[in-house]
Amino acid sequence: MKVEIEGRVHPRYGKLKDVFAAQLASGAEIGGAVAVTVDGEPVVDLFAGFADPARARPWTRDTIVHVYSVTKGMTALCAHRLVDRGALELDAPVARYWPEFAQAGKGAIPVRWLLSHQAGLQALRAPLPPESLYDWQAMCAALAEAAPVLPPGVLGYHPVTFGWLVGELVRRIDGRSLGRFFREEVATPLGVDFHIGLGPGEEKRAADITQLVPPPELADAFAGAAAGEPPLVLLAFVNPAGTGDHNAPAHRRAEIPALNGHGSAAALARVYGALARGGELDGVRVLSAEGVERARSLQAQGTCALLGMPVRLGLGYWLNQPGVSGCELGPNPGAFGHPGAGGSLGFADPAARVGFGYVTNRMGSSLTVDPRASALIDAFYAAA
Repeated sequence: MKVEIEGRVHPRYGKLKDVFAAQLASGAEIGGAVAVTVDGEPVVDLFAGFADPARARPWTRDTIVHVYSVTKGMTALCAHRLVDRGALELDAPVARYWPEFAQAGKGAIPVRWLLSHQAGLQALRAPLPPESLYDWQAMCAALAEAAPVLPPGVLGYHPVTFGWLVGELVRRIDGRSLGRFFREEVATPLGVDFHIGLGPGEEKRAADITQLVPPPELADAFAGAAAGEPPLVLLAFVNPAGTGDHNAPAHRRAEIPALNGHGSAAALARVYGALARGGELDGVRVLSAEGVERARSLQAQGTCALLGMPVRLGLGYWLNQPGVSGCELGPNPGAFGHPGAGGSLGFADPAARVGFGYVTNRMGSSLTVDPRASALIDAFYAAA
């Protein structure tokens, strides 16, 4: 089925448009968008398909979509802005800013470990009602009271708790919620259509996504969970919310800074395009040049204790691993960004001064870089 691709692309990158068109025509996509900036200038800004699985609403330039953990990169950026100001110190204990966090032996855990997924709070063992997902105070209180589930300092991805841990630090220091901080400090000044917590105006523009397909390693844990204590990886993803309806108004309106950001590919390309240029674009500085280097500095690498896959992590960002399937962000080793479960992706490549964004509403089974995004990345760099 032929699908009309809308938007614009520099002739040099026509092959990327061909790849995107083939993905839509094959059914690998329902709707989606891809955008790339080079030295801050948009060279790819394409969108196509439908904003709902029923194929009743066209995907337009104004469509935004749930991007799962791509949100973490935006959340980390808020924390780094506070580090730039001297308001947040990476090697200070979290409890300096959030005194209740010191409970259950967590008093010495440094801020650095929250951002680099080494805090040992990948999951909460105490069962929580599903509605807790939308209750900021309840989730932060539960995390403050909780004992680590893995030894602090061990590399283990925090798929959902990351957002409350980092977001509460921002709130304690600045007074604003994470979503408001991001809107006022990054999205509005830079002019990007990305939101953590939707208002009515944005909610009506949100695409509906398909049900997330668990990757094989998680599907096995879900299927094998029996009576008694669930495995840690299961708790990390489904306590408190289970698999919930991520198209529901309550989910869209909440601020869940690890996983419910909504935005466009162009927004991701522009934010990461600024980071690829040392933190500044069109006179708007989102981060200092030193802050960009800090954000992508290697903090931990090896096999993730939660997911069992090889990862390299900076301070809130996944670092490129050329040659490692599912972990590649182009050919340049210094690239950094964040993938989202189901397929969406944003990253910066400072060596090439590239910002990249890809969003989709057909959820795949990847927790890392989705094959659809990889094909688009390959097509771009083949022409670069």
